Amino acid sequence: MTSEASRQGHWTMVSPHTIVQYFGVRQSVPMGERDLRLRSGGSDEIDNQHHADTAGTAYPSLLASHSAVEGFFLNHSDFLAKLEDLTSIPPGPTGLPAWPDILVRLTRTPVVSIALIRGRATGNGSEIALACDMSFASREKAILSQWEVGVGLVAGGGTMARLPRLIGRGRALEVLLGSDDIRGDLAESYGYVNRSLPDAELDEFVDTLASRIASFDKLAIGNTKRLVNAASLPPDVELDAGWQACMASIVRPVAQEKIKALMARGFHKPGDLGKLCTGGHI
Repeated sequence: MTSEASRQGHWTMVSPHTIVQYFGVRQSVPMGERDLRLRSGGSDEIDNQHHADTAGTAYPSLLASHSAVEGFFLNHSDFLAKLEDLTSIPPGPTGLPAWPDILVRLTRTPVVSIALIRGRATGNGSEIALACDMSFASREKAILSQWEVGVGLVAGGGTMARLPRLIGRGRALEVLLGSDDIRGDLAESYGYVNRSLPDAELDEFVDTLASRIASFDKLAIGNTKRLVNAASLPPDVELDAGWQACMASIVRPVAQEKIKALMARGFHKPGDLGKLCTGGHI
């Protein structure tokens, strides 16, 4: 992804083995012996870590994900791409379509995942944050939203399955049907994120927690996460139902008309989404 719009955090699915391409950049920075901070990443890294664990070799016990682009964690899908480019991607190893498959594998990997949200996590950004094991938000800069209903769409990344389990049915419907911005403090109050912290303190807090977790025995970490997953995760059938509803909604005339109207107002161009996709702009 090298377009101007891609620099704002729009994502493009490439294959079941690439989660996202953040702004055409893929890089990783080690934080410690068994700890990895990913500026952008793919599920192939996650799969490799799982295989290494079963082979008895060391692998990173924690992934912390964030964006290097000011104002954005991760944004909406690339609406300039051809729909068939997305629908033609084969199912992933779980049998789910590629995007839900990637999120499910992120959730199930024995590696702990932490989302550090500084900026807008809209649509797919919210979905990947919900798939992470923990998320921490900048009090001043984080904005989460599921904006899809506001333009006649249905969210496709498992939000309807995950969010009610996390924050309760009523609040989940407020987020999904209201299609509005949820700032850091409200996200924390609802349980949408673990905590919101002053922006100046966010990196240090996450680094400290990540380093502490990464210092512990990886087998104990993996087994604890596995048992929590068994008690709390939605079944795959719910995630697939959401994806199918999303794909059906995209081609509806009402959705196409609303997206076209947003495009005419500057959607998918530099400076677009934060001012156009939520609240009174939809």
